[in-house]
Amino acid sequence: MALDKDAVRRKYAEERAKRLRPDGNDQYLRPTGRLAHYLDDPHTPRAEREPKTDHVTVAFVGGGFAGLLTGARLKEAGIHDVRIVEKGGDFGGTWYWNRYPGAQCDTASFVYMPLLEETGHMPSEKYAHGPEILEHCQRIGKQYGLYDNALFHTEVQSLEWDDGRSRWIVRTDRGDAFTAQFVAMGIGPLHVPKLPGIPGIETFGGHSFHTSRWDYAYTGGDPSGAPLDRLGDKRVGIIGTGATAVQCVPHLARVCEKLYVFQRTPSSVDVRDNRPTDPEWFALIATPGWQRRWLENFTANQAGGAATEDLVMDGWTDIASRVRERIGALAPEERTLVRMLAAFEDSDFEKMEEIRARVDAVVEDPETARRLKAWYRQLCKRPCFHDEYLQAYNLPAAHLVDTDGKGVERITETGVVVAGVEYEVDCLIYASGFEVGTDYTRRAGYDLTGRDGVTLSADWAEGMRTLHGIHTRGFPNAFFVQPFQGANLISNIPHNLTEAGRTIAVIVKHALAQGYREVEVSEQAQRAWMDLLLTNRGGLLGSQECTPGYYNNEGQDAGLRAWVNVGYPEGAMAYFAYIDGWRSSGDFDGLEFRR
Repeated sequence: MALDKDAVRRKYAEERAKRLRPDGNDQYLRPTGRLAHYLDDPHTPRAEREPKTDHVTVAFVGGGFAGLLTGARLKEAGIHDVRIVEKGGDFGGTWYWNRYPGAQCDTASFVYMPLLEETGHMPSEKYAHGPEILEHCQRIGKQYGLYDNALFHTEVQSLEWDDGRSRWIVRTDRGDAFTAQFVAMGIGPLHVPKLPGIPGIETFGGHSFHTSRWDYAYTGGDPSGAPLDRLGDKRVGIIGTGATAVQCVPHLARVCEKLYVFQRTPSSVDVRDNRPTDPEWFALIATPGWQRRWLENFTANQAGGAATEDLVMDGWTDIASRVRERIGALAPEERTLVRMLAAFEDSDFEKMEEIRARVDAVVEDPETARRLKAWYRQLCKRPCFHDEYLQAYNLPAAHLVDTDGKGVERITETGVVVAGVEYEVDCLIYASGFEVGTDYTRRAGYDLTGRDGVTLSADWAEGMRTLHGIHTRGFPNAFFVQPFQGANLISNIPHNLTEAGRTIAVIVKHALAQGYREVEVSEQAQRAWMDLLLTNRGGLLGSQECTPGYYNNEGQDAGLRAWVNVGYPEGAMAYFAYIDGWRSSGDFDGLEFRR
């Protein structure tokens, strides 16, 4: 039967309207005050130490992939005086904090886990679980000597440029006031846990925690997959059905007396097809340069490159290949923007119909299946892939509580109220995600004060302004490691970080070798880059026509601030080729070096 596209579009619009609310990102709470305990570190005791008042060549804020990759490249470049400042008790970033049951990467390990070739590590499965990824972060830290000068359980409070000495003053919550010639920041896009702003959230009398601070002392089990053996007599509620819930709900459904999953918007959940890595196969592919080839192949398949094969073969490359096939079927004279967008929409309709049909095929209860169907275009929210999530709703303990887009009405001392009905629970778990659309300095937890006392928060008041997503005028010797205004490859964030780390290491090495005290982007180069970026207004992510979520600023028009959170107009593959040529030339066009 032919798909009624107009009916699907109307359904998408109806579901979007249910989620729209005027408070946008303000609907969420930051865990402060009486809620601050949601940020406690359950993994590593805080060790006391004396404040640092010394000097380092490079200080990096953030000990996740960004800091590890940049630190590794700096060490390879012969720059050994590197200090990483990390608020957690060890390296790992999001993988240090997120140890909930079932946590694993949703992009194939071979392109997601960085420095595999350099460390000689073979991922144990196509989608590695959290403990293995955390262990790999620690492996990188040890191999490159990044533990030697690291400061853990330490949060930066301010970065201030000292123009007279051409260095940054770094102040932290541990009383540190040390200096660094260069600073770099990689705080990560999923950095600050958020809680839903539900009335009564502070009144709940049972046990509660955020998934990024999973409480195994209460649930039993451990991050490696041991059963949650203390929940057998517990009624558990989990609020949120995004990527985190998709991974941990199956584990909860197997052990709880009752599990209530409170859903505002269902996730799009496709097949994951995870499997162990065959060592003999891996030995065949792991020839010199293998991971870079895989990264480039994945990105070429994702971002319009001339890929003739698909090495990764996962849900992400399937999305892209379907679009290419639809557009490729058009005659050359038909490849107008309108026709190509229509072909993309047809591909999306086809895929989302498959995903909704999968729900019917897997979930036994028809009403539960109906409410688990995602009615939006696939890239309106981050696509999920899992082989046990939908199946979990066939277990007797699992109960989907769909709020029809409205969200939870309120929380009481004993439970959760939806549409006037109270669901009593012993434990409440918040799978409510992290701040994404808030200001960079708010998420960082500190501000930068650059040349002439100008703060980064003031300079970026109307949105980020950079060259390559790395350099900002007025903030010499400072670098940012993140996707926006560079490749903006959201399907595989580590590839963005890999290239930024390479670029920073080459620039710092050049500056030190030539005796330069400062490096800064020119005003002209930054303006030209921003003008180029603003020609890119046709991205597939973040459309205001999408169901609200962090991809589109919760459905609120953020104006220019949103428009500048884009990537290189010709796509991620073209950006990676461009930046490689830019740094390899040795000219560093657009940067000003000063002695």
